[in-house]
Amino acid sequence: MTAKLAGKARSDALASLKEWKEVPGRDAIRRSFKFADFNQAWGFMTRVALAAEKADHHPEWSNVYSKVEIVLSTHDAGGVSDKDVALAKVIDSLA
Repeated sequence: MTAKLAGKARSDALASLKEWKEVPGRDAIRRSFKFADFNQAWGFMTRVALAAEKADHHPEWSNVYSKVEIVLSTHDAGGVSDKDVALAKVIDSLA
């Protein structure tokens, strides 16, 4: 089972994710992405979906036209874990 990040490990991990923000009232992180159009947003989501499936760690997300909202939290850990940090870095590289 993956452990929830806490203390210095958590603050260091979140500091490495410049564009990601903590979700108020919840142990999760989020980021918004804006693309030129729906096609680019959908292509990005497809790339993220393939990476998430490979990592066996799946985001919560929504898409409205050219905007994609992603929330990451490891449900069986009860909050943000190393899995979320790793997937956030992959997502950043795909954006």
